[in-house]
Amino acid sequence: CFCPRPCHLSLAPVCSDGAGPSCGFSVCAPAFHAGLSLLCSLPGPAHLFRLSGKCFSLVESTYKYEFCPFHNVTQHEQTFRWNAYSGILGIWHEWEISNNTFRGMWMRDGDSCRSRSRQSKVELTCGKSNRLAHVSEPSTCVYALTFETPLVCHPHSLLVYPALPPSLQRRWDRAEQDLADELITAQGYDKLLRALFEDAGYLKTPQESESVPEGGAKVPAFQTLEDCSEAHRQMAKELRRLKSVLTQHGIPHTRPAETSSSEHMDPKTPTDGTAEQLRGDPGLRGNTL
Repeated sequence: CFCPRPCHLSLAPVCSDGAGPSCGFSVCAPAFHAGLSLLCSLPGPAHLFRLSGKCFSLVESTYKYEFCPFHNVTQHEQTFRWNAYSGILGIWHEWEISNNTFRGMWMRDGDSCRSRSRQSKVELTCGKSNRLAHVSEPSTCVYALTFETPLVCHPHSLLVYPALPPSLQRRWDRAEQDLADELITAQGYDKLLRALFEDAGYLKTPQESESVPEGGAKVPAFQTLEDCSEAHRQMAKELRRLKSVLTQHGIPHTRPAETSSSEHMDPKTPTDGTAEQLRGDPGLRGNTL
């Protein structure tokens, strides 16, 4: 039996096979384990995990927005145009935490929008039912969603400390005591909490939060020349493999002829803005909702 970190749910045994369950369940239920592993990979208050796997939609103006907790936010233009816009406004990334409270869900690394990626912040508020209540775009490519749910109506429902496993709660207690004893500064205390939230999976590390450049993959950072050389060798090996595959299928892979500078200056070439329009409506501009 296993209990995937950072999960610390208390579950009843599902069978008895003499193996002696830990974490409250037994090794004789692989399907149950698979589901629990997925459940335990979700960081945050355990009572919100029941929202995982569900989606909630809202139609504003000519757009349909869909929020899938712990998954993504999407936007679909409601029109009969052949090139109606449909895209991702963000993928589950991390929580926003302040004053020992989960303030909202950040969905980042959505579809490209000019020189950046779309992102969304989802605020959880108390409501009689689970529903996506409001969507706006306070700044270009950044969306604000309000999701109502009875799961956050209790005044302690979004507190961070109770959601932590005991080991991280003890770390927080030590940090509090060190701050009270003036062994660390307020800035040092904030850094300790930040590291604690990262270990819990509530926040991404700065390295994990690096955004991907427009139209390309994340540029790797090499610590030594040897690391760079090894990466170059691996890329060259992969290039040879891909060329071999293309050759086997009779697909030419020679480099295309370079375009002259005069062709680059051809006024008939569409601008970046035109190209974006040809791909479909890029989405709402400003707070037009």
